[in-house]
Amino acid sequence: MTKEEINYLKLILFHVGIGFLIYLFPFTSKIYGYSIFIFGTYYVIKSQNSNNEVLIVAAYLVGSEVFLRMTGGNPLYEITKYGVVFYILIGMYYSGFSKGAFPYWIFLLLLIPGVIMATYSLNYDSDIRKTIAFNISGPVCLGIASLYTFRRKIALEKMNDILLSMGLPIVSCMVYLTFYTPNVRDVITSTQSNFETSGGFGPNQVATFLGLGMFIFFSRIILESKTKIMVAINLILALNITYRGMVTFSRGGMITGFLMILLLLVFLYFKTNGGGKVKLGSIMVLITVALLSAWSYTSFQTDGLINKRYANQDAAGRAKESQFTGREDIAQNEINTFYKNPLLGVGTGVAAELRERETGMKVLSHDEITRMLAEHGMLGILALANLFLTPLFLYFENKFNMYLLCFVAFWFLTINHAAMRTAVPAFVYSLSLLNVQIFQNQKNKE
Repeated sequence: MTKEEINYLKLILFHVGIGFLIYLFPFTSKIYGYSIFIFGTYYVIKSQNSNNEVLIVAAYLVGSEVFLRMTGGNPLYEITKYGVVFYILIGMYYSGFSKGAFPYWIFLLLLIPGVIMATYSLNYDSDIRKTIAFNISGPVCLGIASLYTFRRKIALEKMNDILLSMGLPIVSCMVYLTFYTPNVRDVITSTQSNFETSGGFGPNQVATFLGLGMFIFFSRIILESKTKIMVAINLILALNITYRGMVTFSRGGMITGFLMILLLLVFLYFKTNGGGKVKLGSIMVLITVALLSAWSYTSFQTDGLINKRYANQDAAGRAKESQFTGREDIAQNEINTFYKNPLLGVGTGVAAELRERETGMKVLSHDEITRMLAEHGMLGILALANLFLTPLFLYFENKFNMYLLCFVAFWFLTINHAAMRTAVPAFVYSLSLLNVQIFQNQKNKE
């Protein structure tokens, strides 16, 4: 084995060990969580962000969020979003922010009226500060991260390092889930999302991260596996993460991951010359066989229930009335709220309270788009238009960024089924704004 292969294997095994250790001794999750912040801050300050180290640290923090939530290792439940903002601000201190990022200044300004309205509209018995922070922290995280990444030049090699940094904690999470539910057959008896196979945590959030991890390691097979050993390591990781993601029985995150892989392959196919297409074709066959094998194995382990889940059927094979487990009712409620308050909306966090008064049920939104409409009105539409259009303009400006469409697709699909409960859609979206270059050892420039 080469030195590069040995170092990579050590890195993977280290994170396999973290997953196993936290399973054996749950209190070590807090040590792991605090260590990320301590060593991350030290790393950034020591390097003075000379080569965009804040993105490496922020990516690792983002990748660990659900694993730490699952195991009780986060100092605060929402700390990852604040942590990303903290590191990005340090990066701005050392390296500045992108001067032309006015679309994201506008985006942040458009959020302010909704926050002001919420201070007058929320119930008196509500914790106004926490309610506003819970709903606005995701968009603010996205806006601030985007101010830093907008058109910032970065080497493709560095981009792959950022993705690996995000993927390593997902490996630890996958290992933890493997020991948490070693025998999947014992716990899967229906086609509902399964908490037992999700570490006792929300399957929707867990599948979101595992779907992203699946994409990261399949992308490394395509772009970062120069030897058969590297292919084998990344393939084993990708297959195990894929299996663990599918047995959560939460579809949104996994479908998103599959689509990202497809977008990357299609992009590379049209950007590659004749000789490269032949090599890429063999990789596409390998990935297709791998995914089909993972699906077949999952189907076998679940007695075919996974097939029924993705066909929107119950365990008896009957079609379910709702394809989105009732989330479309929440979305429709928020659209109706927008119709009643089209200009400024009802205020940040107020839509959920109004829904509780009308229905008697306290249900949070799973769709960031309809939430923005209900709570920010026309200003929300302008803010969302900013987020949609800006990366597309950048794509036509720099068509080499092979990840841009993948990242935007991840952001859009994730906020449609998991809102911005975690920092990952905000951070991944900001990565789509980077100006990816084909060179190495690129120093921080704008």
